[in-house]
Amino acid sequence: MFSTGQTIFAILFILGFTTILFFMYRKDKKLHQKNYKGVKLVVLTFIGFVVFLFIIKHLLKN
Repeated sequence: MFSTGQTIFAILFILGFTTILFFMYRKDKKLHQKNYKGVKLVVLTFIGFVVFLFIIKHLLKN
């Protein structure tokens, strides 16, 4: 399916990309904590709303 060279390139690319991603995230971690304080509450509210809609759908279907 893939040649040996393509497989080696894919493995090296994935390793390099995840390494760079990890170090860049570590570098910006304090900035993210400062700028995105309320994100957890927004995500929890959104997930709760979606669950609520599924519950309503299930109850009205029966």
